[in-house]
Amino acid sequence: MQWKERDGVEWLEASLPDGARAAFSTRSAGSVKESVAPLAGALGLAPQRIATARQVHGAELARHGRDGTAATPDADGHVIDVPGAAALVFVADCLPVAVGGPGGAAILHCGWRGLAAGIVARGVAAVGATDAAVGPGIGRCCYEVGEEVLDAFAPLGAAVADGRMLDLAAAARRLLLAAGVERVEVAGLCTRCTAERFFSYRREGERAGRQAGVVWLDPEGA
Repeated sequence: MQWKERDGVEWLEASLPDGARAAFSTRSAGSVKESVAPLAGALGLAPQRIATARQVHGAELARHGRDGTAATPDADGHVIDVPGAAALVFVADCLPVAVGGPGGAAILHCGWRGLAAGIVARGVAAVGATDAAVGPGIGRCCYEVGEEVLDAFAPLGAAVADGRMLDLAAAARRLLLAAGVERVEVAGLCTRCTAERFFSYRREGERAGRQAGVVWLDPEGA
């Protein structure tokens, strides 16, 4: 992943197979829940062409491309498979996870409920993902959880938790590898710790803005 900046907007960008790219925004783009325009402009994407959904902390995927486009469904992940397509998830401590392979690319909103419900395996299977990029999210340093959450991730082994502190990124990485992803890149940045760069629900509560995880397929010939 590389830091990039344009017009005062800063983001982390990752390359995925077959012309797919992913970006993870910072608060420099403002809250994308209010407007995606500043981030879209910096990325060179048309705001109206970026698919979004009402996120419900589940494992449903919306598909946009050869088989049609879903109209703002309840979904926590998006699959794109045609050049020029783009999709976005909103995050403010949950992980944005981008995956790519021969079947296209997907962007996944991965809180603990979505991870436990299998959104990673579904996203990987949807595109035959070989590569993944895990964006910034709340770190083990700041993510204290209860027994219900710890029990949900116990099958992944002790390394994903230290007492009551859960490492969401480590859990996502293990799930990606178990689903067959060959290469996983992890940003390793905690949104709660890094107030100057990221919004955080745990730090700011209901007033917290939202970052974005965006994935897009470059137009043919670009």
